[in-house]
Amino acid sequence: MAPVFSKIGIIGAGVSGLAAAKQLAHHNPLVFEASDSIGGVWRHCSYSSTKLQSLRCDYEFSDFPWPDRDSTSFPFYTEILEYLTSYANHFDVLKFVRLNSKVVEIRFVGDREATDLTGKPGDYPTILPGHAVWEVAVQTNHSDTIEVFLVVCIGKYGDVPKIPKFPRNKGPEIFQGKVLHSIDYCKLQKEETSQLLKGKKVAVIGFKKSAIDLALECAEENQGPEGQPCTMVVRTLHWTVPHYWIWGLPFYMFYSTRSSQFLHEKPNQSFLRTLLCLLLSPMRRGASKFIESYLLWKLPLLKYGLKPDHPFEEDYASCQMAIMPENFFSEADKGKILFKRASNWWFSKEGIEFDDDTKLKADVVVLATGYDGKKKLKAILPEPFRTLLEYPSGIMPLYSVSNLHTSELRSIWLARLVDEKFKLPSVEKMIEQTTKEMTVTKKTTRFYKRHCISTFSINHSDEICEEMGWNSWRKKNWISEAFSPYGSQDYI
Repeated sequence: MAPVFSKIGIIGAGVSGLAAAKQLAHHNPLVFEASDSIGGVWRHCSYSSTKLQSLRCDYEFSDFPWPDRDSTSFPFYTEILEYLTSYANHFDVLKFVRLNSKVVEIRFVGDREATDLTGKPGDYPTILPGHAVWEVAVQTNHSDTIEVFLVVCIGKYGDVPKIPKFPRNKGPEIFQGKVLHSIDYCKLQKEETSQLLKGKKVAVIGFKKSAIDLALECAEENQGPEGQPCTMVVRTLHWTVPHYWIWGLPFYMFYSTRSSQFLHEKPNQSFLRTLLCLLLSPMRRGASKFIESYLLWKLPLLKYGLKPDHPFEEDYASCQMAIMPENFFSEADKGKILFKRASNWWFSKEGIEFDDDTKLKADVVVLATGYDGKKKLKAILPEPFRTLLEYPSGIMPLYSVSNLHTSELRSIWLARLVDEKFKLPSVEKMIEQTTKEMTVTKKTTRFYKRHCISTFSINHSDEICEEMGWNSWRKKNWISEAFSPYGSQDYI
């Protein structure tokens, strides 16, 4: 089949894909969505109990606020899907989306000489009308080959599960019960999850948000004297919070204002700023201890041996802080949720064995062990681009990193880049910027490989704004600039 030509191709119709499609609408982009609906991870990797981890006002598009944005309740994933669908309909984005269109291969067909992918001096080719940069093979009922400038919005969660490695003859193959990953659990209907969990001895591997939600669902399915407890197998503990208030103070005061982020090191800071960060480090550690004191008072972490050994700040800096469901510990108090700390474990015929010579009988083992975002991206990227993902630090060297606030802002940035309203720095400069961010995260948290920008997210947005020629200070006055949280509404 002859190739179809389009200037812009976007892979994925999740939050970032929809935002990119809206910002690039004047180029009539093609959005390739492998599944039969939009929504991304919210559609395909959610349990019936899955809720947003942030307040509504912190998870919205700048020009499409939630109808009840000031509500302090956390919306269920179904409400988020409704919000995303409303956004897509309001801005007429769905006309660009090709559902059931899976990208199976991409090939670079631009000017290789103009693009030095080894990190040597050189700029990426200028994006010009009709200039094909990537050839995309799309699997549909009538497969296409399409030449486009490519925008990858596939996310790092979902699709490719991260599976633990086991010693020989000690993997899932010898277990007589059922083993599945949390992504497989998400695909089950309500009746199927009930059948899977009710009256069964269930072990959930992990202690992040998906594991916590799954353990609670298991406990709720096993009420009454006939119900079996769910055991969470925990290797690394992480801090959890019940809500976004600490001793009566809003959480944003500690990390999400310009003044609070001034306490943390950021890339490209001056010597004086570095010195000031050092002098103010006791204040930074004090804020972390202040939050920890509240969490230890509010939640029975000590009672259940769930107090992490590392400071709260390290989990926040690596985006691993989780919201604890309201009735989680009440189920633990009833004995419906149990906890087992273990560094190493493996399967046996009847369940799980641990390195302390203890055993756990189980009918079902659910691996809430996360996703392999790098493997997911490498599956479609050709060489030499695939090799660029392998950095000694273990972090993907992304020039612009996404979080809740910057996903839409990066789409605006991309649209202006495509329209040639500014130029990218050289490859050398971009790699230098990425290296500086890696250095900062390494100093901030032992979990630096997650490449989270939470402690310098405002600075990151500042740099995006400055690159586009925007004013980076977005508030009306200096008091708001210093002490108000930043959100999407600041970038209208």
